Amino acid sequence: MKKNYLDRIYRGKVEHRYGFDTAINKSPIETHLSLSLEGLEGDQCADLRHHGGVERALHQYPLEHYAYWKEKYGGDVQWEAPGMGENLSSRGMTEDTVCLGDRYQWGEAIIEVSQPRSPCFKLSKRWQVENFSVDMQDISRCGWLYRIIQPGMVSADEPLELIERESNAMTIREVCDVFFGDPLNNDGLLKLQQQTKLSASWMTKVIERLETNRIENWNFRLLGHAGL
Repeated sequence: MKKNYLDRIYRGKVEHRYGFDTAINKSPIETHLSLSLEGLEGDQCADLRHHGGVERALHQYPLEHYAYWKEKYGGDVQWEAPGMGENLSSRGMTEDTVCLGDRYQWGEAIIEVSQPRSPCFKLSKRWQVENFSVDMQDISRCGWLYRIIQPGMVSADEPLELIERESNAMTIREVCDVFFGDPLNNDGLLKLQQQTKLSASWMTKVIERLETNRIENWNFRLLGHAGL
């Protein structure tokens, strides 16, 4: 199976920055540390309702995306990891190559892709770019999240080795293109409904859309308020 080597791994503690409590500012970890069902040892989360938890225990973001954001927005901002609040940073793994349900051996641990990352308004505040979260969602450069199948000791020196892929697996980009890009496409939603490894929170929304033909309100997540 293919081995994917990490650039770095990161963790952070909750602090008040950018006008809200957040652990988005993370620091590199150079040593081995424990990965539990909740995530990396010492990594905190400020908003447990919308972030973290067993289905969102780790966040990975492609390192190469930063070049895109730098070209698009420029300025004096340092477009570099871990600016998206990611735990895992890598090259060569993108939304086009990683699939929902992919299982990786990482050191002693086994991790499984559970969903794309849902961009939120806090990213816009962090980068001081209006509607940055909307831009990220529109082009599906969101990164992805993991659930922990088997806890254990991990480090940045140990690669992610793909050990299992679903027979009907959708790439993260395909998931985003339906869920965000064409959210009421019946065929796309039915395809997502067949993705048994999709996180429960996303699956609930898929089923609700199929039943009601309505999209949940994204304004608070993307813009920080309920209305336009």
